[in-house]
Amino acid sequence: MATTADIRNGLCINHNGKLVTIVEFQHVKPGKGPAFVRTKLKNVETGKVVDNTFSAGHKIDIVRIETRSYQYLYQEGEGYHFMNTENYEQVFINGAMIDNPQFLKEGVICTIVFHAEEETPLTVELPNHIDAEVTYTEPGIKGDTATNTLKPATIDTGAEIRVPLFINTGDMIKVDTRKGEYSERIKS
Repeated sequence: MATTADIRNGLCINHNGKLVTIVEFQHVKPGKGPAFVRTKLKNVETGKVVDNTFSAGHKIDIVRIETRSYQYLYQEGEGYHFMNTENYEQVFINGAMIDNPQFLKEGVICTIVFHAEEETPLTVELPNHIDAEVTYTEPGIKGDTATNTLKPATIDTGAEIRVPLFINTGDMIKVDTRKGEYSERIKS
């Protein structure tokens, strides 16, 4: 059993019967009273972040997790099929476990976090950026590069994002999957 001295960012623990990861922590030693640890805990299943304070020396239950690379294959109903890139084993993941599933493209390598003891998938992490083709947007007008005005565009995954006015249908762009935003145009 570990204590609050073992707390670090990214650590997965069992807290009140739920799996949570530590997003942020701070050891506090006030001038008066006992020391404590302020934390931000992210629920692995729901993604909700809550603040929690542990007293110094409090026992915590560390959960062992493993990350593995999987290739996205296809969607079926509410779930998604992934294939392990090492042993070609396939796994079916519920869509609720994936942040921004609208940016999944066939063949993209994702990281799946597994509960090591139970061998159950916990979350799916997409790559930070994907290359996508703009399948539809209103035509751009020459000289529209001076302003920071954005217009809606649909990319080849079916997701709709906002892009600068100079982007046209058929252009290749880089999309930030964490925020769901346009990053840059890819020169061909």
